[in-house]
Amino acid sequence: MKAATQPVQRPRDAKLLVVDRHGGIAHESRTSLAQVLQPGDLLVANDAATLPASLRGVHVATGREIEVRLAARPSLAVDDVHGFTAVLFGEGDYRTPTEHRPLPPTVAPGDRLHLGPLSATVLRTCSHPRLVAIRFDGTADAIWAGLARHGKPVQYAHMAQPLALWDVWTRVAAVPVAFEPPSAGFVLDWALLRELKSRGIGFATLTHAAGLSSTGDDELDARLPLPEPYFIPRATADAIRETRWNCGRVVALGTTVVRALEHAASRPGIAAATCAEAGPAPPHGAGIADQRIGPHTRLRAVDAIVSGTHEPGTSHYELLRAFAPDALLQRAAAELDAHGYLTHEFGDSVLIEAVPPPEASKCKVRRPGQGLLLASTPP
Repeated sequence: MKAATQPVQRPRDAKLLVVDRHGGIAHESRTSLAQVLQPGDLLVANDAATLPASLRGVHVATGREIEVRLAARPSLAVDDVHGFTAVLFGEGDYRTPTEHRPLPPTVAPGDRLHLGPLSATVLRTCSHPRLVAIRFDGTADAIWAGLARHGKPVQYAHMAQPLALWDVWTRVAAVPVAFEPPSAGFVLDWALLRELKSRGIGFATLTHAAGLSSTGDDELDARLPLPEPYFIPRATADAIRETRWNCGRVVALGTTVVRALEHAASRPGIAAATCAEAGPAPPHGAGIADQRIGPHTRLRAVDAIVSGTHEPGTSHYELLRAFAPDALLQRAAAELDAHGYLTHEFGDSVLIEAVPPPEASKCKVRRPGQGLLLASTPP
């Protein structure tokens, strides 16, 4: 697949590949997303705004240039900005593919990093020499100011022009906690939200600290995604419960939404509401998504995903394997190639319905304003 090279969130010619639960594949315009979804569905988006998480500076002990890409932190709290997990790069910038970047200097606990107006201390390496825990000096306000003045959006070589911060914020961006944009949400605009409402399709948000997608190191990439904090509002949890009670589909707008909802649904004692029985409401509140989602995952909270196009071997593609068998994803990948779909954050999109397990039960329910419908749901 070919990478999108222009930072345009909603190009008029953007494509949408629809992969249904029965193995059917169809090509649509991405502007038709509201028509592809069904009345009674709930589209859930990640409203995280993107941090300027790329910081260039100097490793004081060696005097060498270094790039620090912030990758994770313990919580979403506004004042919890002293400690981060970060990935280190050597000299150069985004114009050089990550896999070709020089290695950073070897760092040790106690080493100092000068990053523009910010200073930080290396606390420890995290079982990989390029993955480190750091702590910034100063107050929370000073750290936020330093990030705003000196930081740049994380960027990769397929994008020729420097990204501005507004390029990587979705239309529903709220708290700046994401390290890379929750780019599936680039499809959103006010016209789409109005159309969803007019068709009886719900919309809700959660906040998830989307992490890095690539480091250029195979061993380090295999550890992605790192544990990522999230917050599910009560209104979103209630909307999910109502949707599942009425046999609507919960459609995740992006892989980060899947991670948050599936982690919340997996908590001990939580039973997802279905059209067969309401059960307790899905949990709201804070959590840290530390699980791996892949081909052996039994999805509990999400029925379909709208995502960017992802290449096999990436952590995002691995998550898609929870929705459909490999043979179907390979057919979809062939269609993407044959029809010139663009990949990466400003590329085209896919909608994949989860293929139900063989033991899925059937229930009949009347959605509000609709006739009698038949839907498959987990027992």
